[in-house]
Amino acid sequence: MHSPQPNSETRASDDWPSELHRILKAADVRQMSYVPDAGHSQLIRMFSADRDVTTNVLTTEEEGIAIAAGAWLGGQRSVLLMQSSGVGNCINMLSLSAIGRFPLLMLVTMRGEWAEFNPWQVPMSRATQPSLEAIGLKVMRAETAEDLVETVESAASLAYESDQQIAVLIGQRLIGKKKW
Repeated sequence: MHSPQPNSETRASDDWPSELHRILKAADVRQMSYVPDAGHSQLIRMFSADRDVTTNVLTTEEEGIAIAAGAWLGGQRSVLLMQSSGVGNCINMLSLSAIGRFPLLMLVTMRGEWAEFNPWQVPMSRATQPSLEAIGLKVMRAETAEDLVETVESAASLAYESDQQIAVLIGQRLIGKKKW
């Protein structure tokens, strides 16, 4: 009996967290900070299980900016994972990275877009990219797993090799409809 093989595109789509973990490890990321988020859950689990990476659970997203600054001053690279609703919590603190000109890489899962059930998520979704750009971050966006992998690889290089502040927005359609 012949079992159908999964479509390779589906496999790539399902495995983007593993690819991001691989890319960030290759970029020598040693610290990962996050506010718990379903969209980042697989990547959070991978980093938490990685003995070479220090994971920091945050009470608010702005703490992650300070941790990124401290990591850089201590000779380590970091990544900050958050949801678009958390961007508003850290706009003022982002001036630290902009003025200090230290590398910052943020991976932001988007809410308030595709198939959103919570109207409270919509306003910050609309404001996420313009707010980040207004404070001086370069914003890159990905809507497919393939684009995301390529975008994060490019963003990591730009952040860590050119001391840039980068936010990669991960489209809500890619992470899927939130279920309650």
